[in-house]
Amino acid sequence: MTHILIGYARCSTDKQDLAAQHQELLKLGVSGDRIYTDKGFTGTNRERPGLDQALAAIRSGDTLVVPKLDRLARSVPDARAIGDGLASRGVQLQLGSSIHDPSDPMGKLRGKKPKLSERQQKELRRMYDTGDYSISDLAEVFSISRPTVYRALIRTASTFLLGSL
Repeated sequence: MTHILIGYARCSTDKQDLAAQHQELLKLGVSGDRIYTDKGFTGTNRERPGLDQALAAIRSGDTLVVPKLDRLARSVPDARAIGDGLASRGVQLQLGSSIHDPSDPMGKLRGKKPKLSERQQKELRRMYDTGDYSISDLAEVFSISRPTVYRALIRTASTFLLGSL
């Protein structure tokens, strides 16, 4: 059975040009007739006919080649779902010149690491629960933004609620 490279390129607006991504895919060894494209589709729009065609054309043992991760998906959950779906079909995902390895801890596409450790989040929750600290105070004490304080409070609240069930 032959190992085939299938390419995918996407740009968000009709005014953008796919030529640079197309050239990159050719340099990476993808045959021009095996490059699928979407133009004018944002990454957040899951309705991408070119991606659907590329995913339909790919077989076990093949490799889906994308110039950069942001061309494949706009969110970590979407990228993870696509990567997991490919892996379950025996298909490799190549991002630029790097092969994505789902068994590698760095290849799990988990998203950004929280700004605060679990211990810091618990302390932030404890301080908040005393009523002595405002959101702004906590942001200053922990050197984080107010939205990050809110996210930490939400995370610790759900952990607290689940732990009390």
